[in-house]
Amino acid sequence: MQTTLIQPKELIVSIDDWQDYLRDGQQFLSTAVGAFSKKRKAFTSEALYNITAMAIEKLIMGFLMKNGDLAENHTMTDLAAALERHTGPLPDLHKKLLFLDSFQDICDPDEYQYVVPDEHQVSVILDIGLEVQQLILPLVQQNRTKPS
Repeated sequence: MQTTLIQPKELIVSIDDWQDYLRDGQQFLSTAVGAFSKKRKAFTSEALYNITAMAIEKLIMGFLMKNGDLAENHTMTDLAAALERHTGPLPDLHKKLLFLDSFQDICDPDEYQYVVPDEHQVSVILDIGLEVQQLILPLVQQNRTKPS
């Protein structure tokens, strides 16, 4: 996949600490995948959902920050839109990220909604996290500039 520059490459100024976001995202995802595969009781479905959502958020934000961009908000819907500004349309992944938003709506305290995923849904959520990681990491490496 070829990224689409939203401005000329020479004008892009990376936002500091983007590498930390990528590292944290990979660590969160690794933790969630490992805990799920080992059936760790301390990691409930709710916890695994939240850890995976944080991993996805960190991975996408790391990519965006490297490219001098930020998402409008940190909902999966906004993260998907911001990502697509750089990659072009990703209809399948966009739909999957919207699925993640269906579990939690905490923006309005009066209309708070939270659904705890079941084990099958957690498996799907982890797969989405891995798909995001598989998309982001090559894009970040592809855009690395050589030190001067």
